[in-house]
Amino acid sequence: MAAKDLYEKDFYKVLGVDKKATPDEIKKKYRSLARDLHPDKTQGDSALEEKFKAVSEAYDILSDAKKRAEYDEARSLFERGGFRAPTGGGNFQGGDFSDIFGGGNPQDIFANLFGGAGMRRGPRKGQDLQTESTISFKEAIFGTTLELNLSSGGKKQNITARVPAGVNDGAKIRVKGKGAEGEAGPGDLFILLTVKPHPIFSRKGENLLLTLPVTFVEATLGADIKVPTLAGDDVTVRLAAGTPSGRVLRVKGRGITKGATVGDLLVTIDVQVPRRVEGEALEALKKFDELTKDHDVRSEFIAKAKA
Repeated sequence: MAAKDLYEKDFYKVLGVDKKATPDEIKKKYRSLARDLHPDKTQGDSALEEKFKAVSEAYDILSDAKKRAEYDEARSLFERGGFRAPTGGGNFQGGDFSDIFGGGNPQDIFANLFGGAGMRRGPRKGQDLQTESTISFKEAIFGTTLELNLSSGGKKQNITARVPAGVNDGAKIRVKGKGAEGEAGPGDLFILLTVKPHPIFSRKGENLLLTLPVTFVEATLGADIKVPTLAGDDVTVRLAAGTPSGRVLRVKGRGITKGATVGDLLVTIDVQVPRRVEGEALEALKKFDELTKDHDVRSEFIAKAKA
């Protein structure tokens, strides 16, 4: 890619998003385009394959906050006529940009953005490619191995990629040497991961979260309750008498293991109130109400409201 191409390319236009688009809007648009233009779907259409590469290149820049800021700064300068394409010697022509680029060379911005593409001579590696894969919540927590069948430039290849334990939704996995072919060898393949939500568990950092339903009686009298874990076994938590809804119990070391860090399992109590009470149970509740009439649960609340 020539240096001129680097700052003349409008990556926002390539993705079809506004320059003020949020990261989520950019991600959503990229995923939509990537699904439609993926080589597995376009069946060797070279024009669509080139468009897929262009979309992947644009997303690589705009999905990275630092790269996007540098690109925006350089594009703004180019659009104002601040510099023009190099001729002959390959150096940028124009005025003094030290105040704009913090005393550095504007050429360095493009070297950072594009790995020096177009700024140096000699053989270049092939273009990096990007694809998507969806994994389960459990696979994201414990890690998994992906087996992908991809095609690029009419060439099909089977890709094996290891997903490390503890990855987040939107993480990228790099597979070296599985991108497009180039004079100095192939580029790399980046796999954008989408993690499907779990019906029970969620995560916050390295902690696993779940909401545990308990009965009115268990919350009132206290109880030992079995809690499922993502690993498939159960742990027992002790519910103290008088536990209210919303209280969080911590089970140490049963969260997400990521390197040397091990998170916890955070259990939020949800006291369930029966929709219907009949017979002896109803009579027992009426008796309970009669015996506890002197205990006004709202007296302190009302006093604070009127203070």
